[in-house]
Amino acid sequence: MALFKIKNEETKTVSQLKIPRHVAIIMDGNGRWAKQRFMPRVAGHKAGMKTVKKVAIAASDLGIEVLTLYAFSTENWSRPNDEVNFLMQLPIDFFNDFVPELIKNNIRVEVMGDVAGLPKGTQDAVQRAIEQTAQGTGMILNFALNYGGQTEIVAAAKLLAQQVASGDLTAEDIDANRFASALQTSPLGDLATPDLMIRTSGELRLSNFLPYQSAYAELYFTNVLWPEYSGEDLIEAITSYTKRDRRFGGLNDESEKQ
Repeated sequence: MALFKIKNEETKTVSQLKIPRHVAIIMDGNGRWAKQRFMPRVAGHKAGMKTVKKVAIAASDLGIEVLTLYAFSTENWSRPNDEVNFLMQLPIDFFNDFVPELIKNNIRVEVMGDVAGLPKGTQDAVQRAIEQTAQGTGMILNFALNYGGQTEIVAAAKLLAQQVASGDLTAEDIDANRFASALQTSPLGDLATPDLMIRTSGELRLSNFLPYQSAYAELYFTNVLWPEYSGEDLIEAITSYTKRDRRFGGLNDESEKQ
C-alpha cells in the first residue's frame, strides 16, 4: 500500500482512512484565483477545469464511488454574458479532452440538472460523454450542471402531486424514500446521499447544492481556492471525515447509551 503525506500529520496509508462512498464538492474560488494573478475570471475557470481532472482521478484511485461536482448553478446565469458563454464552452472542451482518460480509468459520467436548458453544443457534449463512458464500472463522476437544489425539490413535489391527482399514488404513500425517488439523484440508488460535502475558497454555505440529500452529510470547508485544490487536499478532507462519529441522530458508543 502506497504511503502519502497528510498536511501537519504523520505519514499514513490509504487503508487507515474511512473512505466516503459519495463525495460532493462545491468548486469555489476560480474568480478569486484569477483576480489574485491579475487575470480575467475566465482564466480561473480554465484552471479550475484542469483541477477537475486531477481530483477526479485522485478520487477514483482512493476508491470513492461517486464524486458529484457543482459545475454550474441555476443562479450562475446572472453572471456577465461573456463569462456564461465561456462556462458553456467548458464542458465541450473538458469532455473532448478528458473522456479517453475517463474510459481508461473506468469512470462513468453522469449529469444532473436542467440539461435541456443548456446550449445545444453543451448538451451534445454532455450526452456524448455519458454514452462514451457508459460501460464504466468504477467511480461515477456526476456533474451538477444548470442545477438548483430548491428547484429540484419543487419539481419533485409537483411530480408526486401529479401522481396523487392521477390516482397513481396516495398522499399516505409519500414518505422520505418515495420523495427521494423523485429527486434527480435517484438513479444513484443507495449512493444518492453524499457522505462528505466539501467547499473550497473559505465560504461557509451550501449555495443551494443538494440541500435535501445533504441532510446528514459531513461538511468540510477549506480556504484553498479550487484551481489550487489537489489530491492531497482531498485526502486531508477525508482524514477529517475519518475522525468523525456519524450517529445520524442516534448513539454509537455503548457508554453514551448508558
